Amino acid sequence: MPGLLWEEKVRSRLAELPRFIYEASIPITGWQVANAAWDQRSVPNFGPEELKPFELGDRWGGPNQWRWFLAKCTIPQDWEGEKVAVYLFFGREGEWEATSSEALLYVDGKALQGLDTRHQEAVLPAEYVQGGRELDLAVKAFTGMNFKEGAFTQAKLVKINPAAEEFYYLLRNAFRAALTLDKKDPVFVKVAQFIDQALLVVDYRKPGSKAFYASVAQALEKLKKDLSSIPASELRPVVVGVGHSHIDVAWLWQLHHTREKCSRTFSTALRLMEQYPEFVYIQSQAQLYKFIKEDYPEIYQRIKEQVAAGRWEVNGGMWVEADCNVTSGESLVRQLLFGTRFFEKEFGVKYNTLWLPDVFGYSWALPQIIKKSGLDYFMTIKISWSQFNRFPYDTFRWRGIDGTEVLTHFITTKNRPDDWAYTYNGFTDADVVKSTWDNYQQKDINNLLLSAYGWGDGGGGVTREMLENARAMKYLHFMPEFRLGKAGDFFEELDAAVTDDPRLPVWHGELYLELHRGTYTSQGRNKRANRKSEFLLSNAELYSSLAYALVPGFSYPHEEINRAWELVLLNQFHDIIPGSSIGAVYEDSQQQYAEIKRLGTRVLEEAANALISEMDVEAGELVVFNPLSWKRSDLVLMPWRDELEGAVVVDENGSRHPIQRTEVEGEAKAIFWVEDVPAKGYKVLRVEKSVASGPTMRVTTSSMENDFFLLTLDEYGRLSRIYDKVNQREVLAPGTVGNALIAFEDKPANWDAWDIDIFYQDKFWEITDLREAKVLENGPEKAAIGLQWQFMDSTINQKIILYRRVPRIDFETEVDWHEHQVLLKVAFPVNVYTNKATYDIQFGNVERPTHWNTSWDYARFEVVGHKWADLSQRDYGVSLLNDCKYGHDIKDNVMRLTLLKSGILPDPNADQGLHRFTYSLYPHAGSWYEGKTVQEAYSLNNPLFAVPAAKAGAGRLPRTFGLVGNLKEGIVLETVKKAEDTDDLILRFYEYGGGTVKADITPNLPVKELTVVDLMERPLNEAVEQGQLTFTPYEIHSVKVVLDR
Repeated sequence: MPGLLWEEKVRSRLAELPRFIYEASIPITGWQVANAAWDQRSVPNFGPEELKPFELGDRWGGPNQWRWFLAKCTIPQDWEGEKVAVYLFFGREGEWEATSSEALLYVDGKALQGLDTRHQEAVLPAEYVQGGRELDLAVKAFTGMNFKEGAFTQAKLVKINPAAEEFYYLLRNAFRAALTLDKKDPVFVKVAQFIDQALLVVDYRKPGSKAFYASVAQALEKLKKDLSSIPASELRPVVVGVGHSHIDVAWLWQLHHTREKCSRTFSTALRLMEQYPEFVYIQSQAQLYKFIKEDYPEIYQRIKEQVAAGRWEVNGGMWVEADCNVTSGESLVRQLLFGTRFFEKEFGVKYNTLWLPDVFGYSWALPQIIKKSGLDYFMTIKISWSQFNRFPYDTFRWRGIDGTEVLTHFITTKNRPDDWAYTYNGFTDADVVKSTWDNYQQKDINNLLLSAYGWGDGGGGVTREMLENARAMKYLHFMPEFRLGKAGDFFEELDAAVTDDPRLPVWHGELYLELHRGTYTSQGRNKRANRKSEFLLSNAELYSSLAYALVPGFSYPHEEINRAWELVLLNQFHDIIPGSSIGAVYEDSQQQYAEIKRLGTRVLEEAANALISEMDVEAGELVVFNPLSWKRSDLVLMPWRDELEGAVVVDENGSRHPIQRTEVEGEAKAIFWVEDVPAKGYKVLRVEKSVASGPTMRVTTSSMENDFFLLTLDEYGRLSRIYDKVNQREVLAPGTVGNALIAFEDKPANWDAWDIDIFYQDKFWEITDLREAKVLENGPEKAAIGLQWQFMDSTINQKIILYRRVPRIDFETEVDWHEHQVLLKVAFPVNVYTNKATYDIQFGNVERPTHWNTSWDYARFEVVGHKWADLSQRDYGVSLLNDCKYGHDIKDNVMRLTLLKSGILPDPNADQGLHRFTYSLYPHAGSWYEGKTVQEAYSLNNPLFAVPAAKAGAGRLPRTFGLVGNLKEGIVLETVKKAEDTDDLILRFYEYGGGTVKADITPNLPVKELTVVDLMERPLNEAVEQGQLTFTPYEIHSVKVVLDR
């Protein structure tokens, strides 16, 4: 057993040893400072008037500012060939490196590495360490995002004693490893003895002398030899360590800050590779590579060289590490498509893993998307953050909505034993490496684990300390083996080890994170812009594809479309679209969404007009476009023109429908009915003058009635009755009111913008201060009443809308919101009895319980849904649709949609100001499937639109056209686009009803060949027999259409 006060003694020695790692040091003085711009990527030539003297310790700049610091230093003659570093301390002790001062060090005009509170020394390359050589140092420094002045406090040239450095890290890791063992364990006794014996060799009589350093070298060799004598167990687990720096594309900083974080983090990784040949680094996000390619081409070229050498791992899959809750199915496909194409084009690599360590939950659709994108594996740690339940597995097969399975592994590293959750910002200390094994839950089937080490979130990445720890681990055979390697290789080895093991568990369902539920709602304007952008680009691609196939000479606008898609994908990063970034990020986002709208609208207009130019159409006629995949009889909305007053539209059958003037979001619009517009096609209508049509519905400020519904409003503007006349059902539960707007106190225990905690329901206020109610319109197709409520400092204006021919109730809402930490929901207690609700998700839907029987049930008190949620019993149900909202809670028979969140951190002004959104109530007979909820939700989100013909067309295209006939029930044609690398078209279908369907998918185009491809547009060995494909439940099929041109 070790002697008395052994731990205290060793800790004391470990505390003093680091100061002897620097054998000598020389102050670097004569610093000068100059103003800098964030986008300066090389050292400017400054004039004397631009430079000012700077004394170390002086404060500089203010929040969010850049400066250049310049000085010279000379390598002493007797340091030639030694291990020499420049030590520069930007920031303050204890500050978080992600938001503190950061810098990029240039030596003789070349970027060497990044500097921050975790990276203070830069070891100079050997060619710089020549006696008498003068070095020009330039530092591009950033004050940080912590709202403080910049700090620059230390600057020196240091000579490192390699033996002292190695001894310190070996001693430290041996000690920390020993402390993980039982003190009665013979290995502990032996290791303690070896540590004692090594310390006895160190001669402390003259610390820092030649004799001292000679004794340290002797102690190092003895400790190495002694520790190596402890044999490794045959059952010793292996932890594969991959160097990593999680870089949030935006969060507590803006995109331009991230571009600079990349330069610092990547240059540091490259410099470490020069010093540590065993070091391997992973970076997953294509967008970051594009940033560095544009900004720092020299760094990018060095990255490409290391990728080719096998030292830099390009793996991970997506354009950015995207949110998987709010992002649509097609957007998830594009994340992988754009990421894959960039990686293959730029680096010539193919990868195997979807790497999403920090995303706030994972859609049930993901396994199929992963596999059909050519990937085999999935990695995260985030589910370990769950509030109520510990996820039961760390290695498992994740079975998706369609039955596809993907091998999944959770990193199980904890940096401290008491940490709540696993981390992707791991350390490499012996006890931390051991924690990866200790925390792992599948020890009975596997002993190969993964750890990602390096400072992250704000970048920074791996340190020399981490790599020295890793080297020390080679001598600790009684610990898990710590092997530096690649994530992709790890997964292949893991797959070979567990794939045939019947004990490998399967998780069937979504990977729901029991935390960060507010991210379904925070920063509502961005979520609206995302939804609108996704549909706009889908329509732009569809009609550009039709024009490309049908209009001679039309050039598909691939560059513009992909530029818009890149901006959409960028803003789906897992701290942007969830609403968890600072306010400045959303100012940038709104500008980018405006650019997406500009690009998408222009592309759509050009494609529509190109098609119209070839149609059998006369000037002034209207062309109605149907972007959905079924024939539609529906309302059309278009900009109002005075010549439409008193007019009707007339189709080829002579059917006449009046044009009504209406108002949407403050703009005058024309609305009219059209019948049988073909799927993914168009229909031409004549416009004729007619006698004005009168109202078809009965409307007052207290009641509304059409052929579908009878609505009654109480004195507070709530719906006291919704009677379904078609199905002869009371929609609301007895004694309740619908469309009840409820405000809840929203003060979560942590993570303000991210979280809604279960206790939010303890305090609430129903909004009943009705200030105004009036009939706004009552025309031949649409009737609306306007309501205005006041709540505290906020105003809610809403139109309740009924239609003559559409069997749903729309609630078109405009909120001027000025509350903080208040959650706004709308509630409908419906007259339906069931124990489960159904929610729209990517490429399908998911059922979740409406009860709180278990902790797994009540943990889902707030869940994500896309275009609709439904509560149905066998014969009847109610769907709640929306055009841009995602947060839902349905308990028992009460359906609630979350409308606004308005947190205060990290953005104190989150969700303040104007919001527009529409939600709809859609009662129906039967289930959601029988009631055609999917079709109605798509119609709300992607209405028919009309374009007037400016002149007569060439007549080569018919007056009515559909890309596909009526597809079999249960099939959606989600996407029509041009292939990325060929002149063919890509059609993407999915089955949404949970059944097996054989469908004719042949498009009404001149087709030479139909080929089934994967989501990356690579051919599969599946045949399209006689134009038909069989879909299993929730299956996605992509088809390449080779045109006969």
